[in-house]
Amino acid sequence: MKAVVLAAGEGQRLRPLTLTRPKHMIQVGGKPLLEHVLLALREAGIREVLMVVNYKAEKIKEYFGDGSSLQMKIEYILQKEIKGTANAFGSAENRVDGDFVALYGDLLITPRAVESALRLHKKSKPTATLTTLHVANPEYYGIIRTAGERVSEIVEKPSPEAAAGQPINAGLYVFSPEIFEAVRRTEASPRGEEEITDSIRMLIEDGKRVAAAEISNEDWLDVGRPWDLLDANTRVLTSLEPEVLGSVEEGAHLEGSVFVDSGAKIRSGTYIEGPAYIGEDSDIGPNCYVRPCTSIGRNVRIGNACEVKNSILMDSVHMGHLSYVGDSFIGEGCNLGAGTITANFRFDTASIRMQVKGDFVDTGKMKIGVMMGDDVKTGVGSLFMPGVKIGCNSWICPNVVVSRDVPSDTILILKQQIQPRKL
Repeated sequence: MKAVVLAAGEGQRLRPLTLTRPKHMIQVGGKPLLEHVLLALREAGIREVLMVVNYKAEKIKEYFGDGSSLQMKIEYILQKEIKGTANAFGSAENRVDGDFVALYGDLLITPRAVESALRLHKKSKPTATLTTLHVANPEYYGIIRTAGERVSEIVEKPSPEAAAGQPINAGLYVFSPEIFEAVRRTEASPRGEEEITDSIRMLIEDGKRVAAAEISNEDWLDVGRPWDLLDANTRVLTSLEPEVLGSVEEGAHLEGSVFVDSGAKIRSGTYIEGPAYIGEDSDIGPNCYVRPCTSIGRNVRIGNACEVKNSILMDSVHMGHLSYVGDSFIGEGCNLGAGTITANFRFDTASIRMQVKGDFVDTGKMKIGVMMGDDVKTGVGSLFMPGVKIGCNSWICPNVVVSRDVPSDTILILKQQIQPRKL
């Protein structure tokens, strides 16, 4: 059986990280999110994947190639226009020869979730099988109403009252080829996209059997908002197997599940609490404190007396001495000057708000630091207030307190005034 994985979108809610890569290629736990999806499929027994791509497709193709490095076979389908999920899945019509798994590439799923869907599909032999689960805010998703294992109704973006207690559509499917006939009849929704849920709704209206397999919250995570990346990173790291392939100097200490990749160096006086991931050829210390749920990419340098906590540092980050990064995401190639501090907690103890696609959104999180795009430079003593975002290629000059989002390609300067002294 083949899988069709959607990886065509940009992920505007994850800007500035997606200005330089598709959202599916953002690293969590030392690997791109899309690689975790593929590994889950492989462990569930699926080795052939059709990848639907568009935005910065070359980044995905360059990384995964033909899939042989994962012991899989990957072929690519270009979605010429981003016209919705039905259009994306429909682009695979001539490339599948039977029932197939279909899913969104920005989900963090486990093999158990895939196996649950396959098991029910093989047992019930429906036209389509959905996966469902219960979440805290079902009104943000499409809800599924069922009669036993059979889907009776799909409701997109319901009111909070209508959604209360209802399971949501998890975005992992098993389809028979009959789905393509419904896809061809699917028209644009009010938001201008051809939705796969509308195609499935047509199947239900035609009297076709659509089944629902309930999965656990532990087997699924939707990674669509900036703070979801840290949750995904934590989830991946908690299943990390400890291993030291690099070098750990005498006087350094690793506690718990810590993975140190080849060529990495942990210098004396450094204390690392797992779960944590240290990437290839990175250099940490001396005298650093790496706290739980931290992922450090390849070729990262963290200088003397720094502290990192619950954060993702992508490849080639340089973090100057006496700096603190907490509950943050630091993009590739960033250079943090000595004494750079990310604040991650409000004085009034309220949850952090972040700006997402122009709107301020309550994250529901008590601690969130900064989200930096790629190639940001910070000067000595710069300070970032909770929840701010810094665009790519921007410079934050010394001693600046950043209290609001900074666009890409911007220089933020603290202006000084010099006045003659009056005697």
